[in-house]
Amino acid sequence: MDETLQEAIKLIETGFHEDGLEKVEKMITEADDETKRTIAELYFELGLVDRALELAEELMFKYPDQGELFAFASECYIELGKEEEALDMLNEIKKDDPAFLQAQLLLADLYESEGLEEVAETKLLDALKIMPDESILQLGLAEFYLNRGDYQEAISYFKQAVYSGKLPEDLPIDPHVRLAEAFSATGQFEDALENYKEGLKKDQTPDGLFGFGFTALQLEDYTTAIDSFNTLLEQDPDYTSAYGSLAKAYMAIKKWEEARETLKEGINRDEYNEELYLQMAKLQLSQGEGEDGREFLKKVIAMNPSNVSAVQEALYYYDDTEDYEEMIELIRFLDDYNEFDPLYERFRAKALFEENDINGAAQAMDVALSTLSRDERLLEDAAVVYLANRQKEKALPLLEEVLKLDPEREDIRRRIEELI
Repeated sequence: MDETLQEAIKLIETGFHEDGLEKVEKMITEADDETKRTIAELYFELGLVDRALELAEELMFKYPDQGELFAFASECYIELGKEEEALDMLNEIKKDDPAFLQAQLLLADLYESEGLEEVAETKLLDALKIMPDESILQLGLAEFYLNRGDYQEAISYFKQAVYSGKLPEDLPIDPHVRLAEAFSATGQFEDALENYKEGLKKDQTPDGLFGFGFTALQLEDYTTAIDSFNTLLEQDPDYTSAYGSLAKAYMAIKKWEEARETLKEGINRDEYNEELYLQMAKLQLSQGEGEDGREFLKKVIAMNPSNVSAVQEALYYYDDTEDYEEMIELIRFLDDYNEFDPLYERFRAKALFEENDINGAAQAMDVALSTLSRDERLLEDAAVVYLANRQKEKALPLLEEVLKLDPEREDIRRRIEELI
């Protein structure tokens, strides 16, 4: 590399950007073509894409058969949001050009980003027919299928690429980690775990550590999961999705205080993370801390009335504690936000019944019965409501259904006999 250019780069790297760039600008006129190519790449890395493109176009005019220049120019166009120009440039690169492989990968990325997935897939498959042993193409197809959710296809191509032994060492993400993601997505957690172990030997990336921990959690390997999540959070305390998973691992081995502290830290880091509030509520309810758990549920629902899991947890809690006043207050709050779920109608019926609004309870139960799975408890609750509303013709068939589900219910049998 030119000595003056080396000095300029050192200035830029040490924070003297203006001095370094000024030195680069002064040398362009006298620079040879190889140095200009290096300067163009430097400009691109520094985000001076317009300047990089100017130099690339100058060199392309002199060397129209060098596909590398066309590929580089297309990357500049992509960065500048000029996708059509990039496509035209890439399609100029011939099959026998050393840059053809890079061109096909860039074309596939472009087509995929524009929603033309079939075209992107065809480009990659056609290129693979020409170069069937090219591991980078196999990897490109694997990434394409993984992004599209075709996990089995992704696994097949990842395996080909990984076991080829021809992949470059400087890939941004170890392909074992990506293969592990595909295995995990298909429930093949043992295979996923082994590939995470292999991939994380090289670089313990936050996403890789999270995937490793999540996979270990699925396999009930809680020690590995806890170690992985803790390592991740030491690296990046703001990776907030890890707090909930770490808390789950602690709760699985009944380390309640560790789980509580983990959730507290997560909430401190991300005060709008509904899942962490919900987990804290469930933890507190499971430990008999009803009032605290209820308050956390209220916080979740206030943040997002559409959080069905939180609403259901609250309704079941109010039902268990027979707090029908809070139950109907919650349901009316949900009505104000036009939130509907058939299960809410079941609890509406119960709350209204306890408030002696028998007709309202019967109407709500009509909705619940028409949409929910007719389990024994629902059928029995509905029968009680209908009988109170003097609708014996609705109640009797429901009691008969209960008896079919549980023929040992003598109390139900006697009630039916009284009604007939």
